[in-house]
This record gives sequence, C-alpha cells and structure tokens, in this order.
Amino acid sequence: MKLKYILYILIFTLCGSATFAQVTFDAKVSKKRLGINERLRVDFEMNKDGDNFNPPDFKGFRVVGGPNQAISNSYINGKRSYSKTYSYFLSPQSQGKFTIGQATIEIDGETYKSLPIQVQVTSAVAQPKDGNNADYVASEKVHLVAEVSNSKPYLNQAISVVYKLYVSHDVSITSSWREIDTPKFADFWSQNIDNQGNFKVYEGKYQGEDYRYVVLRTTVLYPQKTGKLEIEPLTLDVPIDVPTNRRDFFGRRITTRVNKTISAGKRTIDVKPLPAQGKPDDFAGAVGDFDFNVSVNKNKLDANESLELTTRVSGTGNLKLFELPSITLPNSLEVYEPERSEKVRTTRSGMNGSVTETYTVVPQFKGNYPIRPLTFSYFDPKTESYKTLSSEEIVIDVESGPVTASTTNEADDKKQVVLDKNQFKYIKLDTNLQPIARENFFKSPLFWSLLGGPLLLIPIFILAGKKRRERLADVQGNRLRRANKLAKKYLRDAKNQMGNKAVFYEYLERALHNYLKAKLNIETSDFSKERIAKLLSERKVEPHTIAEFTGLLKSCEFARYTPTSTVAIKEDYKKAVSVIAAIDKQIEYPGS
Repeated sequence: MKLKYILYILIFTLCGSATFAQVTFDAKVSKKRLGINERLRVDFEMNKDGDNFNPPDFKGFRVVGGPNQAISNSYINGKRSYSKTYSYFLSPQSQGKFTIGQATIEIDGETYKSLPIQVQVTSAVAQPKDGNNADYVASEKVHLVAEVSNSKPYLNQAISVVYKLYVSHDVSITSSWREIDTPKFADFWSQNIDNQGNFKVYEGKYQGEDYRYVVLRTTVLYPQKTGKLEIEPLTLDVPIDVPTNRRDFFGRRITTRVNKTISAGKRTIDVKPLPAQGKPDDFAGAVGDFDFNVSVNKNKLDANESLELTTRVSGTGNLKLFELPSITLPNSLEVYEPERSEKVRTTRSGMNGSVTETYTVVPQFKGNYPIRPLTFSYFDPKTESYKTLSSEEIVIDVESGPVTASTTNEADDKKQVVLDKNQFKYIKLDTNLQPIARENFFKSPLFWSLLGGPLLLIPIFILAGKKRRERLADVQGNRLRRANKLAKKYLRDAKNQMGNKAVFYEYLERALHNYLKAKLNIETSDFSKERIAKLLSERKVEPHTIAEFTGLLKSCEFARYTPTSTVAIKEDYKKAVSVIAAIDKQIEYPGS
C-alpha cells in the first residue's frame, strides 16, 4: 500500500514539473472593442526567452508606439518565474472588424505562434475629461496647427503653410517625434524651407492660453489649378511626458509618457482664376511684382563679331514658372539659342530674385540694326490688375564688314509708288483664237494600246512571279547571296574604320568569313585554316593565293593583341581586295 502512495506522489511531481516547464506564448489586447479615436495596446508574452521575434502586420492599424520590451524575473518559495513581453501601441485607421494576426518566436529551436485576436473598431467615443487621466491631459495640452497665409489666392500666387507644434507649460516633450503622414501637395508647385533640425522654442498664445511652440516646417506653395484644392494633413506621433500626482524620494513629481497621434487636419484652398478682362496678348503666366530689362554688352562692333543680348526679369513672384519674352531680330543678325540663368531664393513670402536669358548675336553685314522694344506682362495680385513693362529700343551699329542690298536702314523715308499710263500694257485685250481640230479617239492606236497593253503584261507578271517564288524557295542560294552581300558590306565598313585597329580587323575578318560562305558554301566557324586551304585547293585556287588568304585570317586574329601601324592596316586591306579578286578569277565550281 505504501508503494502505491509513493508511485502516486512521483506521478504528480513529474506532472507538476512538466506543467511548470511548458512553454507559453500568448497575445493579449487592452480591449476588444474601442473607438476610432482610441488606442489599442497589444502584448506578446512568453515565459521563456526566445529569438527571432516576428510581429504580425497589424492590418487596419497604424503602429504609433513600440515595440517596447519588458522582462520580469521573480522567485517565490525558491521557484523562478520568468516572463518577457513585447508591447505595441496601435491606432485604428477605419471602423470595422479587424484581426490581430499571429506573431512567431523561436524558443529552444522550436517555433511558437500566438493565437489571432479579433478587435471591433467603432465610431469615435467621448474621451473622459479627467484631469488625472494622462491620455486626456496629453490630448488637451499638445496641438499641431497648419497656418495658411492666404486661403483664397489667385492662380500661381504664392502662399505659405507653416506647421507649428504648440505645447502647454503643463506637459513636456523630451523625445523626438515621428512623422506618420507627410503632405504630398498635389496640384501645387511646392518647396520646403528647411530649418535643418534647429527648432527654436517660441512663446505664444493658443486659444487665448499661454503655450510654447516650435515651427516644424514652412512650405511655399504655388497653386497650379483653380477651384477648391485640398492640402493634405501632416500627422505626427508625439511622445508626451505628463506629470502625475505621485512624487519621487526627493519630492519631485513623477511623469508618465503617453504617445499621441496628432494631426494638423486638412485645409481647403479656394484658388481664384486670373481675370480675363484686360489680359494682354503676350501674357505668359507671370504673377507677382516684377521689373523687366533688355540690355547688350556692346552696340558698336564689326561684322562677324559677337555681342550678348540679355533679357532679365527680377522681383517677387513665380519666377521659375513662366517663360521670358522671346526676341525677334533682322535676318542679317545671326542669333543662337539663349542660355537661361536663375538666381532665385525661396522665402516664406515666395520666390524672389531674377531670371535671365542671354542670347549670342553675330551680325553678318555692315549697317544699323534696330532692336525694337520688347514687352513683358504680368498680373499683380496686390492691385488685382495686369501690368505691362516695355524695354527701350536698342540700335546695333555694325561699323565695318560686307554690304548687302538687303541691308536697309528702317529710318529711311519710304518712296511713294507712282502709276503711269503704261502700267498695264502687258495685258492683251485682243484675242486671236484658232479652232482645234478634233481627232476621233475610238479605234485609234492609243485606244488599242490601252486596251491590249494590260493583256500583254499578264504573262510577264506570271513569269516574274514564278521566278520570284523559285528564288525564295532556293534557301541555299539565298544564304549564299546574303553571305556575299555581307562580305561586301563588311569590307566597305573595314575601309571606313582604318583609323580604329580593333574595329578594322573585326570587320575584315567578318568580310573574309562571309566571302568563304558564299564561295565554298561552308560555315567557317566549323573548319580550321587547313580545311579551308584544302577546299580552296580542290577548287583549283593557286597555292600562293591560298597562302595569302590564310595569312590574312591570321593577321585578323593576332592584330587585336599586338601593335599594328597604319601602314600595315592599309597593306592588309589592299591585300584582302586583291586576294578576293584573285580567288574570283581562279576558283572553279563542281561541274564547270
């Protein structure tokens, strides 16, 4: 009986030990039902340390915090208890049912998986207005604001968007924030003004209360479409330290860290079209406040001597988004394409600086050439009107050079055309018409030729088609003809590449190989030089000619790797031409 009790005790002990040693890996969530404006905490907990932890993809959620790792070791009655937890903080992206997928980890060479968990996301819920709740305090004390300089600009008028992060004196941000969503600024030309990470803290007001704030980013926008355009929100994940009612040993208040997702919200811009009334014909889309100037570096020179003509627009506005006026000069002045130069910097008020185009002008003949004034039109948003600027007339004086009859001074007086009584004497008023003899076309030689000609051409077309089909069916003959054609082509290419040794010998070798294909009906890649020499000898080609041909093949092989002079290249080309001509004369075909 005692033995039976001892066995029971041993079995229970072993079962308890096995239970204690069993590995567990579980997933837990802070709540299975939450509002879209709430956060979800997910913990993956194991009772034994492992490697290669792989979380799920959290589809339907955005990770705003984590992974945070916590390890706990405890001893109770001499027994060790261990746990390790990976924690994630999630923000739902939409309403509906979502599944937190399986996470995996390797423990002692085995892969363990957590069970999936379903979570229901509902519409936004009312946040408890509890001053002791850290989440509530963080949401009420930190704000992200997008300040737009002008919500109703004109098309291509500059506006700025300044993103400011306001932080109350009751909380603090000691760790860096992280961007979650960055605006794309569709339908805008945009440029960020970088502060290079140097965030200066300012004192200001937010909804009448004292706040500190930093300028995160300033973006200059030029709308490219009219109507209502949306500016996408900037969204940040911000770690906020909120003081609690607890104090440490020294009496200082203990803070708790809360990760909050804050957004600047969408902004809508109503872009007005430029007025059609009063729009100049030469308006090219310039919007702002500009000056316009046309200048030359010299206005006295000789023929075939160059000068530089510069058109320049300076001021504030969309300098990079329009074309400068083009110049039109007399035909005797040769004009080259302009070189564009931009000296533009972007500030919060928009682009400012200058854009220039420099033309190189070369007069061909002696004379005076006036460059008529150019006009430049732009729209001024301040006065809401169009303005046109005009340059001064410039006269180019070409002092010496050839004279052409077409070179005229436009300042010369124009002569009046005087008509005399003989002005129209070349017009004949009396007619001398003769009747045309009519010829009967029916049964004439031309009639019979047109009637019988197509019938006589039918046999000719039949014979030509037959010959063409026979030629196309002659695969071997077509291949030989193509090889002969390639041989001539490569020989011609080799002649044109005598200045390039490697290319010359490559083309020459191809010419020789294709020539053999046409004459011997062989693939030279399958035969040695001895075999080629034997076949040529069988066709009654003289040994001296055969030796020269194989010598050329050797030259093509070795010339790529050894120095070769231009004289040797020319000699090899002449030798190739003479050897091919000699083989053509000496070769005999079977049956001839």
